Amino acid sequence: MREDTRAARQAQIEQAAYEVLEEKGYAATSMLAIARRARASNETLYNWYGDKTGLFRALVVRNADAVRHMLEAALAQDAPPLSTLEALGPELLALLTSSRAVQLNRAAAADPTGDLGALLSERGRDAVAPLIGAVLERARAAGLVDYETTGEAVGLYLDLLVGDLQIRRVIGRAPQPDEAAIAERARRALDRFLVLMRPG
Repeated sequence: MREDTRAARQAQIEQAAYEVLEEKGYAATSMLAIARRARASNETLYNWYGDKTGLFRALVVRNADAVRHMLEAALAQDAPPLSTLEALGPELLALLTSSRAVQLNRAAAADPTGDLGALLSERGRDAVAPLIGAVLERARAAGLVDYETTGEAVGLYLDLLVGDLQIRRVIGRAPQPDEAAIAERARRALDRFLVLMRPG
């Protein structure tokens, strides 16, 4: 199978997995149900992903890598750090509160092995935080912000940006924010962060 054909087929299968997950929940989602929704053979799914956990691991990795690639691209452009944060905030918040991210977090919570939760942490915050930290360190070097430790600064920025919105989305207590709401929340988060981190 050609690489582009396989990639397109995987995208169909993974979209079907999200649809079945949303309808049935993680425990009741089966490889057979996903195969039927994607109009693929059960054998293909097992050959490509191994089992249900393997399929959902692939979904976690793909979703998390989208965030990481976005940050890496912003860092590679060597843009002014505050401009990077202005662009990053809405993109990161949109990804973290998206339907796919919500479904994956629900799946991780329902996974009895804990593997999906560990992978979400490893490929999510654990991978993204150092990249945000690199942006903040550039801002500190330019005299735009001041803080004691990069880890604490990253934690504060993410708390201001995301807060409990993602968990409220996961438990069904908050709707998916629209583009305008995301842009406004990201702007407020950055403004507040800069006030708190203002150089002495």
